[in-house]
This record gives sequence, C-alpha cells and structure tokens, in this order.
Amino acid sequence: MEANIIDLKKYDFTQHEVWDAFIDNSRVNTFLFKRNFLEYHADRFDDFSILIYRKGKLEAVLPGNVKQNIFYSHQGLTYGGLITSSKITAVDVLSIFDALLLFLKNNNINELVYKAIPLIYQKQPMQEDIYALYRLKASKISCTLSSTIFTKDKIPFTESRKSGLRKAQNAGVVVTESTQFELFWDILEYNLTHNHGVKPVHSCEEIIKLKNLFPDNIKLYCSFLDDKMIAGTVLFVMGNLIHVQYISASEEGKINGALDLLFDKIINTIFKAIDVIDFGHSNEDSGHYLNERLIFQKEGFGGRGIVYETFNLTF
Repeated sequence: MEANIIDLKKYDFTQHEVWDAFIDNSRVNTFLFKRNFLEYHADRFDDFSILIYRKGKLEAVLPGNVKQNIFYSHQGLTYGGLITSSKITAVDVLSIFDALLLFLKNNNINELVYKAIPLIYQKQPMQEDIYALYRLKASKISCTLSSTIFTKDKIPFTESRKSGLRKAQNAGVVVTESTQFELFWDILEYNLTHNHGVKPVHSCEEIIKLKNLFPDNIKLYCSFLDDKMIAGTVLFVMGNLIHVQYISASEEGKINGALDLLFDKIINTIFKAIDVIDFGHSNEDSGHYLNERLIFQKEGFGGRGIVYETFNLTF
C-alpha cells in the first residue's frame, strides 16, 4: 500500500480564504466552520486550528483552540471535529490522527478534547474520526441528545401542540420573518434569566454581528399579536438543514400558542423543502441530566433523538 505523507500546519490569518474555500468543498454542511464565525469571539480563545495536507494538497482541517496545554475542537462551537475532503479514506484518517498527536506533542500539548460532528451535519458520511478515536482508546466524556426532524418522514404534532396551534390561529397570531433581534432578545433573556439563571450563548450585539456576516444563514422568525412580538426563534440555515438556535415566548405568547403556530409555519410552509430540522439538545451536565420538560416540547413538534458526542484522549 502506498504510504501516506501527512503534513500539519497551524492556521494563521493569511489562510482565511484557503480555509473557507476548503469548507465549501468539504464533506460538511455548515457555515459554523467558516473563519468569520470561528473568529467573531476570537478574544475568548487561543486559536489553534490546523490545516492538514496529504501529499502536498490540503485535504482536511481541524478547528481548535488551546487552553492550559489541552487542545479543544473547538470550545466556541457546539461541535467541531475533523473536516475532510471526499478523497480522504479511513486509512488516511488513521494516519492523520497519528500525525495529529505527534504534532500536538511537539507543541507541548498532551490532551485532546474532541467534539465529533453529528451525522446530520455531514453531506457525505464522515465518521472515520470516531473509529480512529476508538482505536486510540479515547474516552467518551459527553453524550447529549438533540431532537431532530427528518421532514420527508416527519412525525405529526402531538395533540398538545395542535391545541396550541388552534389557539394561535383563533387569536389571530401572525408569523413573519423579522430583523428586530433586540425585541426578541428581551423575551429570550427574561425567560433564560428567570427560569434557568443563565444568559444566551450570544449577546444581542454578537448575533446581529453574525447576522450581518452571514445574512443568508441566520434568520429570525417571530409570532406577532396585534403587532406585538410574543414569540420567536433564531434559525441557522445550512443548505438542506436548519438548526434551531434559540426559541422563546413571552407569557402572552405561551398563553396563545405562539410557538406552536411558529413552528407549524416553519416546518410545513416556510421551509417545507428542507430535509432536516434540528432543535438542539435538552441536556445539562454533559448529558447526564435530561430536561424532560424541554425535550417534551421539541418531541411534540416531531423531533426524535440524534446524539452529539465528545471524546477525551490523553497522550
């Protein structure tokens, strides 16, 4: 068998266009790996993204950052594993991981925390990395459960969601795309602070900045009653897939079934041609705790389980 010649290089800003062009032609289906998304919060992370060449040609990249001699792939992302071209095979990936561990060791890094890319975000199967980690005896340290709809064989709304839908229709709730992120953030922050004691992952300023960077990928859809915003959702649109980043409703919205009408329109009308709608996970404590109330809502829209996995390897 012909030997693999693998060469790894640390990313720097001069390779911005090279990196983005590779992402566009890789096996993933997400804009989250574009440099403008990775770097909107660059001040929080010590970037250590890696470009991987095979026989002199760029064939893979690995978004990452380093903290206290640990390589993370990437702490600013929900998922962020090895991204490869369609030419890369299982044997290539095994060789890449061998080269990666040596490269990290040579940079005084002795631990890897690796967030695998869920299958739904892959244009072509790309789980050779999980097999490589198994071979290296990596430990699974997190497994969270996302609720996902495959729209070509979708599950109908539950009766409780249908009841909310009828309430919204009878009340005259209207669903439309909006640019009023500030108004939605007021609803979102109030709910997160009062119900969970947390804040959104993104500030309103950050999500507006990202919207300006990715206008076709980040969308806000809201429910209005008498011209007043009562519910909304921020969607990350990625080709044939939508990720639901934020969902929230005011007390008036909850009473009037505003979210039920909102997602009925999104799933069955606005984005009916989309193949996959992913609501995200409903977990805390690396997946050990399942928020049953939260997942009940997502499953009511027809969502069912897709896992997000994280692995750890010390070397």
